[in-house]
Amino acid sequence: MRGLNGVNLLSLIPAALLIGLVRALYDVSDEVVDLTAGNFHKRVLDDDAVWIVEFYAPWCGHCQRLVPEYRRAAKALKGLVKIGGVDMTQHQSLGAPYKVQGFPTIKVFGLDKNKPTDYNGQRTAQDIVNAAVNEVKRVANARLAGRASGGGGYQQKSGGAGSNAVVELTDANFEELVLRSKDLWMVEFFAPWCGHCKNLEPHWHAAAAELKDKVKLGALDATVHTTIANRFGIRGFPSIKFFGAGEKTVSDAVDYDGGRTTSDIVQWATQKVAENLPPPDLKQVLGQRSFDESCKDQQLCVIVFLPHIMDCQSKCRNDYLAMLRELADKFKRNHWGWVWTEAGQQPDLEHSFGIGGFGYPAMVAVNTRKLKYSTMTGSFGQSGISEFLRDLSYGKGKTSSVPGANMPSLADVPAWDGRDAELPPMEDVDDIDLSDVSLDDEDEVEMPTKEAKKGVDEKEKKKKGTKAEEEASAKKTTTKTPKKKSVDEL
Repeated sequence: MRGLNGVNLLSLIPAALLIGLVRALYDVSDEVVDLTAGNFHKRVLDDDAVWIVEFYAPWCGHCQRLVPEYRRAAKALKGLVKIGGVDMTQHQSLGAPYKVQGFPTIKVFGLDKNKPTDYNGQRTAQDIVNAAVNEVKRVANARLAGRASGGGGYQQKSGGAGSNAVVELTDANFEELVLRSKDLWMVEFFAPWCGHCKNLEPHWHAAAAELKDKVKLGALDATVHTTIANRFGIRGFPSIKFFGAGEKTVSDAVDYDGGRTTSDIVQWATQKVAENLPPPDLKQVLGQRSFDESCKDQQLCVIVFLPHIMDCQSKCRNDYLAMLRELADKFKRNHWGWVWTEAGQQPDLEHSFGIGGFGYPAMVAVNTRKLKYSTMTGSFGQSGISEFLRDLSYGKGKTSSVPGANMPSLADVPAWDGRDAELPPMEDVDDIDLSDVSLDDEDEVEMPTKEAKKGVDEKEKKKKGTKAEEEASAKKTTTKTPKKKSVDEL
């Protein structure tokens, strides 16, 4: 400790005076153990017992006033908790690892001897005893739950499923591990004495193991790491908060409202994982490798057959792709693969699924492991596809077996460059030659010439004239028969 001019004030205190003050604080008849650089590690750190340790300076007025209360606490805790004192004027090195900066400083060496906690209660015997008893309960409960001493807070079990899955969180590491992380987190705020927390612990460990690489599960002792606990307004135990992907703030925390069994926790977390996942990639089938990357490990693979680029240019195709990506996002919780190909590019694939007979675009969903597929027969639009995929989600719809019980071979094709198709250039008109075009005789038509047409007209006139003459001659040769008179007329 230095004064205004940087002089070490401890060096100004006569050694005899310091010795006298030390004896005035605690003596051998007290229950307070005198801790030194020579015995501290063995007596405190290597001991299984809970220790309350005061770091003091004999000349410190607050330390002197604490002495009677500290002695009373030591007597009350005899046989239960050990009470010690470190004279910092004699053993300054002992305070450095624990960042002792003022006097008196009281540390609780309990569940984690390497990370003692600060005693921040009142300087009365009763409050010191209460803190000590709480730490004893905390250690005892941890041992019952299978947590070893020496790990502070929520300890990993030694061996077994989930032994290293639950992350111990503290005031010091919470921001770095959770808030600044891009990972998904579920954090349990607990109290060692809480019965519900103890009941939850084995389920929390099991869920952490099952959710490994998907969601990180952590635990924070809210009775020790009060800064973070207060920051999140923790009032009851256990309290569980969910933190989504990316950097987070306090306001981003979501309260867990599920059950407290392993299956409940896993189911709830899995749903959150799905909600936070990016939509699956919609990739073009460029060959066997690209198909396997998208579909091999998925429960189902949605395969879309789009019209040829000559029949559906870039805007048309991009509109289809945009709609399909939106649908892939909508159904992303199913973890399906999504691929597309152009009509005619993968003939074996089309043949296996019977695609092409009713036109493009078309869609099938295939299970590559079970070699079963389902074909969409409705309209190729948002509503039609949604209905088809929704039925698949619920296990509905008609399925067929892949012919030959094998997935078809796939051709290597170039990726679409995103541009319109270019029509082939037309040949010059002069180069068109129809000499090799043959027509059937019955299909030939001869165009009449002027002379032929004139001859036909004259024949028609002559035919009409002859007919008229015949009709006139018939009239001339016709005579009337005279009517015979009756006898009476005569």
